Amino acid sequence: MSTPTAQSPAISFYPVLLLIVAMLSLQGGAALAKTLFPAVGAQGTAALRLFLSALLLLVYFRPWRVRMTASGWRLVAAYGVSLGTMNLLFYMALNTIPLGIAVALEFTGPLAVALLSSRRLIDFAWITLAVAGILLLIPHGADVDTLDPVGVLFALAAGLCWALYIVLGRRAGMHLGTQTIALATSVAALFVLPIGLAHAGTALFSLDILPWAIGVAVLSSALPYALEISVLRRMPVRVFGTLLSLEPVFGAISGLMFLGETLSLTQYAAIIAIVAASAGITFGNRPSIKKPSKRKSQSRKF
Repeated sequence: MSTPTAQSPAISFYPVLLLIVAMLSLQGGAALAKTLFPAVGAQGTAALRLFLSALLLLVYFRPWRVRMTASGWRLVAAYGVSLGTMNLLFYMALNTIPLGIAVALEFTGPLAVALLSSRRLIDFAWITLAVAGILLLIPHGADVDTLDPVGVLFALAAGLCWALYIVLGRRAGMHLGTQTIALATSVAALFVLPIGLAHAGTALFSLDILPWAIGVAVLSSALPYALEISVLRRMPVRVFGTLLSLEPVFGAISGLMFLGETLSLTQYAAIIAIVAASAGITFGNRPSIKKPSKRKSQSRKF
């Protein structure tokens, strides 16, 4: 095994960068997806997203080259069902509540993963700050009555599926490789497509919405999931779950930019709190660099 070098810190930030790109893509795709709801509904949009994403990922990863055992297929099936259910429930929530709030509520899932897998006291401090930011993003007082309770429940249920996606995705990526995301997305598409067809019918096959649906598939699934499965193999679940606290931030920004969902000063304060928590957990979990002793350094010269 190679010894740590001065380049190790840069390498450790590479998966963080990939995760940020994945989150930006995912929330931009969510905003675009919401524009398809009038045509095919939340269920139809989820089905289109997963079906087209599966086709793209199958072509890119070519997972048929991977040989898996029966236990491997069971893991992929569970991973795919959690992925499909998460997408369907999130779009059902997004149908009635704002994007930033839906993502904030959904984030309770990965936040629970981060909390349950934490061991250091400082990690709990950063997670507490992230929770405070998320609570600030959620309307309080009289504004609570404007939230659809069913949409809130859908978002919280999507958060549970998100937690399962993190745990199962890491396990699948570590044991079966990055090709599993293509197989899992295919399972998710097969699981959600009948629901989308039952709701939207032949409207799913309209050529008018196909370009937008492809855009949603690329931004919301194909690109971020391909990046996340790579990140999950290089980053502890605890760090991954806490870094995902940036999701409500990107969701709120996407809602503002693309859907006209305005932010209050309190929500801007929440964004600052969440970014600070994410930065803290990132810097606090950098791998330590062990400098070679003088004696070892001299011995290598000979």
